Amino acid sequence: MRFFTIRLLILFLPGTLFSQTQLSISDRPSSHSFPLFSADKVCTIHVAEQDFAGVKRVAEQLQADIERTSGKRPPINTLLDKTSSTGVIIGTIGHNSTIDKLIAEKHIDVSQITGKRESFIIQVVPVKDAKQLIIAGSDKRGTIYGMYHLAEELGISPWYWWADVPVKKRKAAHITANYVSSEPVVEYRGIFINDEAPALTGWVNENFGGFNAKFYEKVFELILRLKGNFLWPAMWGEAFYEDDPQNPVLADEYGVIIGTSHHEPMMRAHDEWRRFGNGPWNYEKNKEALQKFWTDGIKRMGTNESIVTVGMRGDGDEAMTEGTAIELLENIISDQRKIISEVTDKPAEQIPQAWALYKEVQDYYDKGMRVPDDVLLLLCDDNWGNIRVLPEKKDWNRTGGFGIYYHFDFVGGPVSYRWLNVTQIEKVWEQMNLAYAWDAKKLWLVNVGDIKPMEFPISFFLDFAWNPEAITPQDLPDYYRKWSRQQFGDEFANEIAGILASYTKFNARRTPEMIRPDTYSLTDYREAERILTEYNTVVEKSKQIYEKLPKETKAAFYQLVLFPVEICANLNDMYVAVAKNKLYAEQKRASTNFYAQKVKILFEKDKSLTDDYHHKLANGKWNHFMSQTHIGYTSWNNPPENVMPEVTEFNPADAAGLGIMVEGNNKAGSGQMPIFDPLNQQEYYIEIYNTGLKPLEYKILSNEKWIKLSATKGVVKFDERVFVSIDWQKAPAGDHTGSIDIFGAGQNYTVLVSIQNNPVQVQGFIEKNGVVSINAANYTHANNTAAAKWITVPNLGRTHSAVTISPANAEAQIPGVKAPYLEYDFSLFKHGEMEIQIYLSPTLNYKKQDGLKFAISIDNAAPQTINMHEGETRPDWTYPRWWNQSVTDHIKFKSVKQSVQNAGLHTLKIWMIDPGIVFQKIVIDAGGLKPSYLGPPESKRVGDKNHE
Repeated sequence: MRFFTIRLLILFLPGTLFSQTQLSISDRPSSHSFPLFSADKVCTIHVAEQDFAGVKRVAEQLQADIERTSGKRPPINTLLDKTSSTGVIIGTIGHNSTIDKLIAEKHIDVSQITGKRESFIIQVVPVKDAKQLIIAGSDKRGTIYGMYHLAEELGISPWYWWADVPVKKRKAAHITANYVSSEPVVEYRGIFINDEAPALTGWVNENFGGFNAKFYEKVFELILRLKGNFLWPAMWGEAFYEDDPQNPVLADEYGVIIGTSHHEPMMRAHDEWRRFGNGPWNYEKNKEALQKFWTDGIKRMGTNESIVTVGMRGDGDEAMTEGTAIELLENIISDQRKIISEVTDKPAEQIPQAWALYKEVQDYYDKGMRVPDDVLLLLCDDNWGNIRVLPEKKDWNRTGGFGIYYHFDFVGGPVSYRWLNVTQIEKVWEQMNLAYAWDAKKLWLVNVGDIKPMEFPISFFLDFAWNPEAITPQDLPDYYRKWSRQQFGDEFANEIAGILASYTKFNARRTPEMIRPDTYSLTDYREAERILTEYNTVVEKSKQIYEKLPKETKAAFYQLVLFPVEICANLNDMYVAVAKNKLYAEQKRASTNFYAQKVKILFEKDKSLTDDYHHKLANGKWNHFMSQTHIGYTSWNNPPENVMPEVTEFNPADAAGLGIMVEGNNKAGSGQMPIFDPLNQQEYYIEIYNTGLKPLEYKILSNEKWIKLSATKGVVKFDERVFVSIDWQKAPAGDHTGSIDIFGAGQNYTVLVSIQNNPVQVQGFIEKNGVVSINAANYTHANNTAAAKWITVPNLGRTHSAVTISPANAEAQIPGVKAPYLEYDFSLFKHGEMEIQIYLSPTLNYKKQDGLKFAISIDNAAPQTINMHEGETRPDWTYPRWWNQSVTDHIKFKSVKQSVQNAGLHTLKIWMIDPGIVFQKIVIDAGGLKPSYLGPPESKRVGDKNHE
């Protein structure tokens, strides 16, 4: 199944009205069904000799697809005068005489696709006393998409080869209903194979002998099965046209449009200049040689369907000049267009071209440089999934249109991410929906690295590009389920969907390459252990499902789900173990060496899991794909090999020794526990640890009957937690402090236990130890207007879901007048000053104004405007501190101080000013906020109004 929503159209055949249903396939015949195959026969495929070569090639793939699912190989007939028997007639309108005759005789109605791009019908019709299944395309790609769509409905995943997804076996296939595809909304939809060494390059060289047509045929098939149509080929030392002259021939046959990357103008790969170039890559110094180089590229392109990259960057994906040489670049593009016109003997505006505003090139655009209207302006993200600029509304009617170059993979600062998928489809939806709303919809292109292991986000990106209006935020959870069902079947689809949503969320918090021992707090909010619990939960679920899956599904599940989940859980476990080793060494704990050894074991496990992927998975089919290093980064670039983090080992004393650490405090010894209150019903721990080799005996005494202990004595080899809570039936009213004394090995420590047992009328989110934490999607009330409304994007963000404004191109509003706002009820135990922190997705200032703004207010106070881009004067491509931090942490923080005059219930309002801002979390710091990566867990919520 395709997972975008399609408005199905009613087709009228002579004397028959078919109901409005999806194309369906049954193992039983009906009066209207077409017998594609049954237990003892299979239909013939009819395709015209004069149709496109790509159509005939894909008809052979459909033949193989039918054989995969049925075990029977249908014959292919190109003599279309012999079509009286039941069969599948495949053809492109205007290129297949039988299809054209069926149209003329009104056997089939193609009015819904005539004149449209890449559209098709699949229709059952009676012809010459026999039923025929017609697949008719409005053009070559339309016909090809029709065949691949039928294959998908039969149970062949687009990833059947690239991810070993098993084909659904059928005893019979009777096709009912009729199907009309929509026209794709985004005209060009494709992928960029990039940063391909060592993983993809090693695999390609081992299996295909290079980036040749044998390899690219697999790529072209995948792109078209996913209903894409565009490719920037691999270019790290590769040259698509030169490495195998059959590469462009095959691409044109399939109908895959070819371009070259943002720094490879005029259909020449960058490596070709290294191989054949003469002189410096400098237009001012070497104009003649460069013009000849580019002219040869356009000559070689011939009539192949292409989008020609124009412009020029420096040699090796760098800036061309120190400053912004607008006049020089304008002259370069003007000269390039002259070459295009002279070589093709057509006006330049008739040859599709794109100018990529990548990194510093956008500076030219921002400073007023413009190109002819027919040139597609390819806008870009910041390499981290945040779109840098979008068209002004006054430019929406330019003929060349606008596109987006997006990233699932990147080599560069702050730290490269190339190993595993770290992209939430929810983030893709939010940013590409923003692009669509602002008219950047001519070309959607995504850097996919090695293709694997980006299977899931690639599927979503191309599905969404077909019709962005057909997938709403509320459809995203179902997209996980449908994709899981397509790859792994029905039985575990819901559980697998949940695993995919969780795993990609975890990885999107911070890329694996940037995780460090101190990323997650060991001491505050139990953050590190919560992270490990989350990961280990999905690992266990994944393993349980893996054991229950049929044998033929295990390889696909392993590479798409189990492996990335398990190896990322292992990586996080290793870094937490490093953090414990460091802290425990400082505290002279006997367990220090245990965690040093654990780090070594987990580091070796990473290698073992990688080896399993390379050599055991699918009998070594995917060797090299996990060879990207990911442990031990010390700069933006990857280390040559994984480097185990440093650990500390020492020789503890022989005699037992007592040490303690109180929750929320990273310093050993006596201390103060976090405050307890009856509303939050807290339970905190004291960690009792041994500093010697011999077992430690301890005992605990409390001086108050209302202090509850999970243990009062014990024997400890390494570490043990004793949990402390309050018996509120016995606790006195008011503020009080008791104490706990811990004894062992001739030592003792005292821990203070304070309670706040005061009557406070509360509602909404309740303060806990001086903090209120709220997930932004859990608002009390949303006030919407006719101009704009709040929408929730499920699962978007680091901790929960996110809220933003729809439509994404809504006009700016004035807070406090008629602007949309969100309300959050919360309660404090004391009055006074507080700091409100708003956690935002790291959206860039895509409108190029003075910054995107929103406002907040408390109770009935006037709204206070906040500019989320205040102070961001340096552009992202210069790697300023503000940008490095936001993409490292995948979050932006904006803070403002407010005061309240009384304890109890209050209401925070967030007001819309500009669209495009994504709210993830709110933290109200009333004096108790502790450092952590994700911030405090969400506060307890009581007596709140209904979430509206």
